[in-house]
Amino acid sequence: MTRYAKRTDENHSDVVDELRAALPEATVFDASGTGAGFPDIVLGWRGHNFLFEIKDPQKPASARSLTDAQGKFHLTWQGQVTIVHSAAEILASIAKIYTPNKSKP
Repeated sequence: MTRYAKRTDENHSDVVDELRAALPEATVFDASGTGAGFPDIVLGWRGHNFLFEIKDPQKPASARSLTDAQGKFHLTWQGQVTIVHSAAEILASIAKIYTPNKSKP
């Protein structure tokens, strides 16, 4: 089995650091080394889990596209997964998804 080094985008560690500073009460797990198209980070906050794929906004659009494995994961995953470029986008995404006191299905 051939193994390849897992690469992260240039902004990956900055996004994770900014997110941890902005939401210190959240759990931020760096899953970038997981492989198989799994998103870069998993965030746990107030009983909810959020999956995020980090892309570098400095790269041209063609270089920000999902890999084949990421595309397959995004198509088949039945839960939330969001492509982001910054910690601010992650916070905005959580604000859109998360509704306090929302009854669970």
